[in-house]
Amino acid sequence: MGVLSAVQQKLTSTQRPYALEQMITAVRPCGIVSVPGVYGGPIPVNMGSFVQKGLTMKSGQTHVKRYLEPLTKLIQDGTIDPGFLITHRDTTLAEGPDLYKTFRDKLDGCVKVVFNLN
Repeated sequence: MGVLSAVQQKLTSTQRPYALEQMITAVRPCGIVSVPGVYGGPIPVNMGSFVQKGLTMKSGQTHVKRYLEPLTKLIQDGTIDPGFLITHRDTTLAEGPDLYKTFRDKLDGCVKVVFNLN
């Protein structure tokens, strides 16, 4: 990761602009860069690289309503186990702010936090 990407990551950690740069770098010439999800603001991108490689960008919000029911059924049936995504667990909400910062800043390999309050 370059210095500019490192600074951008710290300043705009919710947007992760370096991920888009990496996609543009990694995709083959005339390939498609797919950006599903929700973005809340502008993201700096090297349009020179994008145009030079003749890329196409496709985007849109993730179809939660379309996939939620069939994915939930696969989990309930035991066909798939999403447990590997859970990297941090806690039993008190008092740790919430610190764990949110860990998640936000992608520290300690944090991907998903689950609170078990039983």
